[in-house]
Amino acid sequence: MPATCVIGLQWGDEAKGKIVDFLTQEHEIVVRYQGGANAGHTVVLEGKKYKLSLIPSGIFNPNVKNVIAGGVVINPASLLGEIETLTGQDVKISDNLMISERAHVIFPWHALEDKIFDSLAGKEAIGSTMRGIGPCYRDKVGRSLAFRIGDLYQPEFKERVMAVCDIKKRQLHGLVQDETVLNDLDPAKIFDDYTDCANRLKSYVCDTTAYLLDAVDADKKILFEGAQGALLDIDHGTFPYVTSSNSSGTGVSSGSGVPGSFINRVVGIVKAYTTRVGGGPFPTEQDNDIGQRIRDRGNEYGTVTRRPRRCGWFDAVAARYTARLSGVTCLSVMLLDVLSGFKELQICTAYEIDGQRTTNFPAHVDDLRNVKCVYETLPGWEEEITEVRDYAALPENAKKYVQRISELLARPTAMVSVGPDRKQTIIV
Repeated sequence: MPATCVIGLQWGDEAKGKIVDFLTQEHEIVVRYQGGANAGHTVVLEGKKYKLSLIPSGIFNPNVKNVIAGGVVINPASLLGEIETLTGQDVKISDNLMISERAHVIFPWHALEDKIFDSLAGKEAIGSTMRGIGPCYRDKVGRSLAFRIGDLYQPEFKERVMAVCDIKKRQLHGLVQDETVLNDLDPAKIFDDYTDCANRLKSYVCDTTAYLLDAVDADKKILFEGAQGALLDIDHGTFPYVTSSNSSGTGVSSGSGVPGSFINRVVGIVKAYTTRVGGGPFPTEQDNDIGQRIRDRGNEYGTVTRRPRRCGWFDAVAARYTARLSGVTCLSVMLLDVLSGFKELQICTAYEIDGQRTTNFPAHVDDLRNVKCVYETLPGWEEEITEVRDYAALPENAKKYVQRISELLARPTAMVSVGPDRKQTIIV
């Protein structure tokens, strides 16, 4: 049975978790394959809100296996906290969560590196969540100082913690003004804390790559859950204002171990407008009353950080680029209800760069920073649509708006969301 993948096509926060939860009902396995606890997915069920960072959004279906694959980076204490929170909300975890022994581990020195390098960058800071995710990926690529989940159970784990902690202290020695911050890197305490976490997580840890390849051979129905958004992809996003993993569709195979040939449906998730958190260019940003109105109506504050998101009109140039990049086969247009009450709506259909009009997304951040947006104006609608459950019952202008997005991205729209709850998902 070919698999499905859910990819955010903007700068993250597209409400992917809701659609993963919705699609879980027709799948047997849900896989989180990249990113770390900087990804905040919110799922609302019967009015009750659940917040996830590492655990896949399929966890609310007790008959579905949820896999944290090898491409994810994990802070064991954060993961345990998330498990405990969900268990306290009566969510079943014990029998349907699996953690890859290949996933890399975030240590206290990674979070410290995040803070130090961000402070040194000043105005050039890229907007890290300070959770040590980027430095962990950096060590992963560097190899010699990296730890994987499976390493926590090896006899030489203590010796390696002592050695790496010493190296990290020497590396950071010349970068800090107050060297007392390095006192927090106590190797003995780190070893004890991580050993305790490892023991508590041990029942979940396994070779998820083998499990998923066996599932493919057995024609299991697999759903892959992307984190962040495709415009934050380390290779294909708005570098350097990106995340540290491949958050577009290009990262599914490397993060999970499942060949892309088994994925035949890719659902591209877009908001009916555009948002961004942190620094970096944002061509359609509305730093005005329009942007604030969208922010207030859409509750545009980070799930993990609570940082206010920058808000603006829908950028079809950017979304068309990421739809093509990720191999998207259909769209899900989210938060359409937020735009109710606007007399007019705008969609960016092209860029002008140095007087030349283009529908291609520029590779260099300076070009993107200097683009002039070419807008198309569409009529809005006054009606509130949060109670609508049938596509035909949407206001005509709302349907025309959704249809125009489909036309510009050259992909059919399969779903429309008019509110946070699972039942507020309309099949087109």
